[in-house]
Amino acid sequence: MILSGKTIKQLHDENKLKIEPFRPENIQPASIDLRLGEEFLLLDEEATPLLKFDQEANYRKVRTDFTFVLPPHTFALATTVEHVRLPGSITAFVEGRSSVGRLGLFIQNAGWVDPGFEGQITLELYNANAVPIELKVGNRICQLVFQYVDQEADKYAGKYLHQQGTTKSKLYLDV
Repeated sequence: MILSGKTIKQLHDENKLKIEPFRPENIQPASIDLRLGEEFLLLDEEATPLLKFDQEANYRKVRTDFTFVLPPHTFALATTVEHVRLPGSITAFVEGRSSVGRLGLFIQNAGWVDPGFEGQITLELYNANAVPIELKVGNRICQLVFQYVDQEADKYAGKYLHQQGTTKSKLYLDV
């Protein structure tokens, strides 16, 4: 069952679901909008001529207080302003906002948040346009949709637990 905006607010108020900083005006009928953070990662193409699943990729970090321009046909990682903590009974999906997608900005291609996850959400961004897109720090960029799981799940203990800021792929750590 997908949680309503009213339930999201109630669970937050009861400290059963954490979204900090919490902005009641970002509550939607069945989701909450999250805002774009100030840190971005771009693949360092000179230091990483070939991506391999078993090797760490090299990124260059870009921090800004105001705007970030995503060039045409470019992939970048970003972060949300908000820090999220899910209980073992709730999972979440990261979805792009329709209004943002209509500008040709694709958000996330791996938008699952496991029960028990805690940290900031790393977003995968792709500019599908032939022109750059200006991204403003603090703008509503995506939405988090929550759903109950059928029973209390084992809490997430993976490699992205407690991530802060934009976090690069750790696929190379897989056994």
